[in-house]
Amino acid sequence: MLAEKALPGWRNWALALLIAAAAAATLYAMGRLPICACGTVKLWHGVVYSSENSQHLSDWYSPSHVLHGLVFYLLLHWLVPRWGFGPRLVVVTLLESAWEIIENTDALINRYREATIALDYFGDSIINSMADITMMCLGFMIAARAPVWVSVMLFLAAELLVGLVIRDGLVLNVIMLTWPIDAILTWQQGG
Repeated sequence: MLAEKALPGWRNWALALLIAAAAAATLYAMGRLPICACGTVKLWHGVVYSSENSQHLSDWYSPSHVLHGLVFYLLLHWLVPRWGFGPRLVVVTLLESAWEIIENTDALINRYREATIALDYFGDSIINSMADITMMCLGFMIAARAPVWVSVMLFLAAELLVGLVIRDGLVLNVIMLTWPIDAILTWQQGG
C-alpha cells in the first residue's frame, strides 16, 4: 500500500522550505521577475496564450505540478521504500525546485517555443515557480495519504480536464518536449 500515515517532522518541512527559498534566490539571480510584469498577482490566470501565463499563482499548468507530486511519490516509494515521508518530501522538493530552475533557462524556454504550443512562453515568474513547488507538495501529500486509486483517478481526471480545455497536459507536454509529433502539435493548435 502506498499510503503512509506519518507526516514529516518540522526539520523536514524546514529543509524543504530552505530548498524552495534557494530555488527562488537562484531564479532571481537568473533574472526571473518576482511577480508578473503587469504588476499584479492573481490567484488564477486562465488564458494560456497570454504573456501573463505562468506569471501568477495558478494557471492551467498548475495541475501538472500536482501530478509531479503523485509521480514522485510513486517513484520514491518504489526506489527507497524504507524512507519515511519526511526524507522523501525533501528529495521531491529538491527535484521540483531543480525542474523550476531548468524550466526557466533560456535553452528550455526556447525549446518550449519551438516544439510546443507555448509560442508566447517567456518563463515563469518566481511567485509562479514557488506556487508550482507548492502544488507538487500538495500532490505528494495526497499520494501519501490517499488510497492508490485516488491518485490514479486524480491523475486521469487532471489530464483529461486540462487536455479538453487547453489541449495540453503533463503527458502531452513531456511528449512534445522530448519527441515532438506534428499530428499532436496540429491538434493542439486547433487543426
